[in-house]
Amino acid sequence: MTPDQRLDQLSRDLLATPYSGLTAVQRSVIDLIAAEAPTGLNKALLVDDRSFWDRLADRVAAIGGSWAFIGGFCACLALWIALNVGLKPFHLSFDPYPFIFLNLILSTVAAIQAPVIMMSQNRQATKDRLNAEHDYVVNLRAELEIMRLHDKLDALRETEMVEILRCNTETLEILKAQVAKMAEERG
Repeated sequence: MTPDQRLDQLSRDLLATPYSGLTAVQRSVIDLIAAEAPTGLNKALLVDDRSFWDRLADRVAAIGGSWAFIGGFCACLALWIALNVGLKPFHLSFDPYPFIFLNLILSTVAAIQAPVIMMSQNRQATKDRLNAEHDYVVNLRAELEIMRLHDKLDALRETEMVEILRCNTETLEILKAQVAKMAEERG
């Protein structure tokens, strides 16, 4: 049997589909089973190939999405407002009420932070898809291997049952022969 025929037969046995009718992921699982090779991790999940800017975006997203950032930002806002309200009687206020400069800074931070967080989330979503595909491969392979083990156990059980029946038949024939011999001796 050629390797291609073996893959096609394995595919038909496990997935009831010819090898050519499988998806690329399913083919990779059949290939791993046929080669009896372990399921390795996707290399893209093992290598950190992020650029400096990608790492910076991830760090900004991690900090910007934390309670520490929210608490620190609220403290800065409170300090800004307190300074400007407290210095108003002395005419030293650098951003008097309605705090137009503060609004500009807040808008700028939001305008910059939102796309940076989106970039980080998009990268994480790509990584999550790769993880999900790897999990699918591992789970499909495990399911197919379990099916193969069930088939092997069923075949062993069938062989064992045939052997037990053969032994029982032989034993019964020996017993019949002994009963006949004993009846002949008595009578």
